[in-house]
Amino acid sequence: MTKNEAASRANDLKDLLAKYDYEYYIQDKTSVSDAVYDGLKSELKKIEADYPELITPDSPTQRVVGTVLKGFSKVEHSARMLSLNDVFSKDDVEAWIKRMDKLLPGHQHEFFAQLKFDGLAAALIYQDGKFVQAVTRGDGTIGEDVTANVKTIASVPLNLRSSKAASPFLKGRIEVRGEIVMSKKDFEALNKKREAAGQPAFANPRNLAAGTIRQLDPKLVAARPLNFRAYDLITATPTQTPTFMSTLEALEQIGVAPIKPAEVFDTIDDVMRFVDEWSEKRNQLLFNTDGLVIKVNDRMQYARMGIVGKTPRAAVAFKYPAEEATSVVKDIVISIGRTGAATPVAVVDPVVVAGSTVQHASLHNADEITKKDIRVGDTVVIFKAGDIIPQVDRVLSELRPKSAISFNMVRELRRQYPELEFERPEGEAVYRVKGATGPLLLKKAVEHFASKAALDIDTLGEKNVVALVDAKLVNDLADLYLLTKEQVMKLDRFADLSADNLIKAIDVKKRPPLPRFIYGLGIRHVGTQTAIDLANHFKRLDNLGTAAYQELKDVDGIGEIVAESIIAWFADDDNQELLAKFKKLGVWPKDTKVASGKLSGLKFAVTGSLSTMGRDMAAERIRSLGGTFQTSVGNDTDYLVVGDNVGESKLIKARKIGTKQISEQELLNILDK
Repeated sequence: MTKNEAASRANDLKDLLAKYDYEYYIQDKTSVSDAVYDGLKSELKKIEADYPELITPDSPTQRVVGTVLKGFSKVEHSARMLSLNDVFSKDDVEAWIKRMDKLLPGHQHEFFAQLKFDGLAAALIYQDGKFVQAVTRGDGTIGEDVTANVKTIASVPLNLRSSKAASPFLKGRIEVRGEIVMSKKDFEALNKKREAAGQPAFANPRNLAAGTIRQLDPKLVAARPLNFRAYDLITATPTQTPTFMSTLEALEQIGVAPIKPAEVFDTIDDVMRFVDEWSEKRNQLLFNTDGLVIKVNDRMQYARMGIVGKTPRAAVAFKYPAEEATSVVKDIVISIGRTGAATPVAVVDPVVVAGSTVQHASLHNADEITKKDIRVGDTVVIFKAGDIIPQVDRVLSELRPKSAISFNMVRELRRQYPELEFERPEGEAVYRVKGATGPLLLKKAVEHFASKAALDIDTLGEKNVVALVDAKLVNDLADLYLLTKEQVMKLDRFADLSADNLIKAIDVKKRPPLPRFIYGLGIRHVGTQTAIDLANHFKRLDNLGTAAYQELKDVDGIGEIVAESIIAWFADDDNQELLAKFKKLGVWPKDTKVASGKLSGLKFAVTGSLSTMGRDMAAERIRSLGGTFQTSVGNDTDYLVVGDNVGESKLIKARKIGTKQISEQELLNILDK
């Protein structure tokens, strides 16, 4: 790699890592796994090692990330809260030791190894044994004052324990550093309560802990079972804790729970045995862990080795590989993205990976499926790729049942999308909708989203949609809500009044009813009635988006094909990004509250035309009184309303299963009682 190529690659890596840092530390979410992030950062470090002149002050290798949020006062740390360099193998650890030996030749190192809990780093300040302040890590130099929130955590002592051994730490100022975490058990219990209440589940304990501490209402924090586990103790007299093991012991003496397990070793072989032991046993821990911290145990030696950039030379963080889990492939569905690309997605039995439940895994393309020989019925190894769609790593062919079905992309495209034609351009791995470009698909999607049956956005007809997309003002559905009057007025079709009307028409549809929003998303096979059925069943869009295959099939009127289509839509990366963008812009459907009334529990269907009202109005009136409107006659249909010019199919079925037939006037009598 030439210097120019290295500089270009380094800049790209910095931009991408900065994006991931913002997502993780500010938005409390992740779009890539730690393994992916660490790999990118390691690549940047190598480039900077080869070309030191490329190191810049804004490089993520030169700073501790994080920014103070609004709503909390800023507090400067007494000493910087540093980050650690990551290592991933015994070779990396041995290379770290060699670097230390050059700094302190002839010194024997004793190693302190401690599990690293995945939480929100914070510092607790005590004055004369009394808790006075809590500060998040922030950017390492300045953090957020979260005292009121941390005070609600039961594991944080408001007064340190008094004993002879603890007495040196009960005078003056001391600082306890550690992680705010939530146990896996408490996290699961909390999610079960939320699901029972019709609320969406939280993604993982780390994000929940961080998001909770950043709430402005301490009462909300108190209602969630957070814990604090310490890893360091800073005092005015460092000789009080000459080693990190003695620091751990001191924490216990003053009544602060330290992070355990932790042990001291004389050799690196013993350290690695400890690393391997907890790699196998980490699922037994109360809290999630992403690795261990390995330090020189002697704090004086530790201090003498100093800091390079903003990381100590005498400590490293050993990161475990991305967590894996096994599951069974129940089906493979195909998602059509906004560019017309067809992406196969595995539907798997729900399994917890890295703290969150996984039900779908991206299979990328047909070549990937062939290469890994993934079949319906296979047991596969899934690894978590952050909060986006997980990946299938490999097939456990030893567990393949005789009934396993090979996947044929062309055959499945014809079965799942019989109305579309697909082609695979030469040299590409992806099948695409034939004759449909990204802009064409986008125009159709925006028209549908704005249609009367969907969000019913006034003045956003076909020609205006074409103008907005062609001008590149709208690149996805959410971009509609970023439009400004000034932008729209520059287009030939708009003047001052028409531009103002369009912006106002879009703005008033930021909180649409859930059925209209679901229909407007354009999920294949989801018509207006299906959208209503889904909204009535799931109540919230988040609940629909995380629904399992069988749960979807249990909804009246939802069969295998519709369930597959819904899962494929929500499994698509582009669609997940679109929903996140909607939410960020304050565009989100209202939760559905099913009406109760005199028709509760009764189900109606209509055949023929109605003279006093259209079907849509009839359906709306039935639902407003708590009844259910069905598009077809089923075994559970109570009444078939018979209008004019009826077809025979519904009448025949109604007679066969004994459904009561009523006239339009009889329906009006029922509605008006």
